[in-house]
Amino acid sequence: MTSKETEKLKQLYEIYEQPMFRVAYAVLHSNELAEDAVSDAFMRIIDRLDKIGEPVSEKTKNYIVRVIKSTSINLYRKSKQFFAREMPIDEETMQIPDKSPGVEKIVIEAENSRELDNMLKKISETDRNIVLLRCREELSWREVASVLSLTETTARKRFERIRKRLVGMKGEISDGKI
Repeated sequence: MTSKETEKLKQLYEIYEQPMFRVAYAVLHSNELAEDAVSDAFMRIIDRLDKIGEPVSEKTKNYIVRVIKSTSINLYRKSKQFFAREMPIDEETMQIPDKSPGVEKIVIEAENSRELDNMLKKISETDRNIVLLRCREELSWREVASVLSLTETTARKRFERIRKRLVGMKGEISDGKI
């Protein structure tokens, strides 16, 4: 690569790297994949550097947009095939671990005391049933939803809200406020 080509590549990178990243991110929805797409696109641009005119021109801009779009789409297709083959995703996989004290722990710790009864009296019967079925009976989300005639998503979301309330109540009880 000549010094003139190196300078042109440097200009293209300075001008178009961020816009290319934004286009790639719009297609891929992933920072890492978007960075890979920009890198791959620049490798394609290097191969055709002699065909590119002025870095700041509408023709160059259109060419670079076409390259990054096609590179991003190709990368999307490859990653989609890889993930479909290699990583089956189910409901358990999609759960985000929660680092805060769990309702399960609160129920277990308070199980033999009036403390749990006091907390459970403050929530609705359906919410109380969700907690007890999930924590005491150790039912799956599908089973909890089936027993209570809810969708799994509804049961999970209500449980998350209940968890936050009960953790807050547990703190109040520990502080002697209840």
